[in-house]
Amino acid sequence: MAGRIVLLLACLFTLPYAQADLSAQKRELIQAMFPKATVIEDKRSDFPVYPVYQLQELLGYAYESVDLSRLQGFAGKPISMLIGLDTRGRFTGVTVLNHHEPVFLHGLGEAPLFEFVDQYAGHSLREQIIVDTSNSGRSGRDTQGNIVHFDGVSKATVSVLIINDTVLSSALKVARNKLEGFTQAPPTRARPDFFQPLGWQALVERGYLGHWKISAEAVEQALGRPLADYPDAPQPEPGEPFIELYFGYINAPMVGRNLLGDEGYRRLISKAGDNAQILAVMSRGAFSHLSEDFVPASTPDRLGMVQNNLSVTLRDLNMFDQAIGFRADGMPAFGRETLFRIGGNAGFNPGASATLKLNIELARNYLMVDRTTLDIPVAFHPDLFETVEVAPLPEQTRQPVWVGLWQQRWWQISLLVLGLVVLTVFFTRQKTLSRRPKLVHRFRWGFLFFTLFFIGFYAQGQLSVVNIYTLLLAVWDGFTLDVFLLDPILFILWTYTFITLFIWGRGLFCGWLCPFGALQEIAAWLGEKLKFRQIRIPERWHRRLILLKYPILLALVGSAFYSLTLAERLAEVEPFKTSITLLFVRYWPFVAYAAGLLVIGMFIHKFYCRYLCPLGAGLAVLGRLRLFSWLERVELCGNPCQHCKNACGINAIRKDGQVDYDECIQCLECVVILRDEDACVDKRLEQKKRAKQANILATDAG
Repeated sequence: MAGRIVLLLACLFTLPYAQADLSAQKRELIQAMFPKATVIEDKRSDFPVYPVYQLQELLGYAYESVDLSRLQGFAGKPISMLIGLDTRGRFTGVTVLNHHEPVFLHGLGEAPLFEFVDQYAGHSLREQIIVDTSNSGRSGRDTQGNIVHFDGVSKATVSVLIINDTVLSSALKVARNKLEGFTQAPPTRARPDFFQPLGWQALVERGYLGHWKISAEAVEQALGRPLADYPDAPQPEPGEPFIELYFGYINAPMVGRNLLGDEGYRRLISKAGDNAQILAVMSRGAFSHLSEDFVPASTPDRLGMVQNNLSVTLRDLNMFDQAIGFRADGMPAFGRETLFRIGGNAGFNPGASATLKLNIELARNYLMVDRTTLDIPVAFHPDLFETVEVAPLPEQTRQPVWVGLWQQRWWQISLLVLGLVVLTVFFTRQKTLSRRPKLVHRFRWGFLFFTLFFIGFYAQGQLSVVNIYTLLLAVWDGFTLDVFLLDPILFILWTYTFITLFIWGRGLFCGWLCPFGALQEIAAWLGEKLKFRQIRIPERWHRRLILLKYPILLALVGSAFYSLTLAERLAEVEPFKTSITLLFVRYWPFVAYAAGLLVIGMFIHKFYCRYLCPLGAGLAVLGRLRLFSWLERVELCGNPCQHCKNACGINAIRKDGQVDYDECIQCLECVVILRDEDACVDKRLEQKKRAKQANILATDAG
């Protein structure tokens, strides 16, 4: 008893000293994650974690995510979190220490961010945590037992996926370095020179392909009742297995080349990427490894994988085509055949043993569902692999976050690219198409609606000046393309805008691809229909006011290098977040500002674009490097004809008739006028000359 008292007193006296490098706030946060803690030690010098003890019993570790993962957030800076992990690999808590995610700081507020990270407490690294980005409300544990769905945050998909990747990858490093049961076997890879032509039967007999099957009686035993109790349960024929599975590691040439053929193997590796790890799974029998409603290119709900007590992600590659298909000699017919990409934060070691998890879910009635999970051992023949001397870090072997984002949004990407192709064709043929004014006007309004509702409201493709200083900060701190690939819609739009700056100038984006610009066009049209008095700013004041957006741009970019938080606040001069991202669901001053700009735009055409937009200013500066001047002018333009200038709503045509490309939004109205035989003064004079010449010729002939 006396010894225990002495030990307790020693711990109490040690506690203040052990926490010497901990701030009071951080100590309180760690204490909240480990309520039973009596000792929180200094950060280890060999590995950046804070060991946490109850007396002499190790409870786990706390650590700061930035010490182990430098994955950049959407603002170009890492999201700093304090994470607690107990000795069994369970999260005891996640607290956000610092971040610069604009959608939370100056949009949705931080409450959704804190609610998201609170979901980690109590969950384990042994579970496969999937963030729901479809807003389906599917949260909680999946039927497989080791898959957990977290609620995402609408309009902050990129940020929460980065947080999830940061939490899991950093926790995995801590577990493998400090916790028992998470150590890795020596890393292996497929031997590239190990191959000989073999048929199906030889591949199976030599252990190059895995084989497993289960009878209906064994499934009934696992479920605890006969299959006849389940109305929709598959009923095997006599002698037929409930399910029979074959599986193989395609990266091994012995397996991949024999199953796919040399050309199919080469084509698959080329399409999937050299770093992709691929598992082939084939099934036959009454039950399949894929459900009837399985969506190609997604994660299967019936099949999972675990290695070293950690979940491994399986995702359908959906790459079968005329060249890629199973064609091994003697291969039997299968009901379902799949190529899965193997990955996830835990990575995959092909030469080490693993376990496939087959989930069987059968409904007895509308209310009662029975489930069981069957373990399928996976251990391929060791001759297929060779040991790698140095184990690569998880970040170097797993699929980057942005790859999954691009795969999830494939149809949005396809529709956007199709729209940009159509717009490019339209602009390259503008001189021909502008001879048909109705076509031009209808196409313009149709594309503006596409920009506002699809690119803006749905796909959240509103470019911002924030993206400009994020790029500059990334270049300053060490450029990496990954952070810009996190949002495929923004990446494609920025790439397209940058390229077209050198062809058409800034007007192609500002006049056709900016959702808030499209909203302003609608406001201006509505103002005209309501017969509001349209105000034209006097020329001398207009020329001064258009310069306002340039010091605004300089102030924003300059402040970003001084304080990113200050720059994020100043960026609220852009109404994009309020109007496009949050659909005006925000604190009333922001809503009043954005709505006020639109109301002003009903009287002064595109007021914000012309005088305040820092993004337009930045694009105008780069647009001066354009290679062509597409908007044709003729001798009478500006002297004396002012028709185009008077028709230009944004006042981008000077009195001398020249187009101010820094201000032009490429609406093509002046091009339409120039091609119109009845509207263009030059064309009307040409008509009069031709008519007069025809009269003279007719008189002479008479």
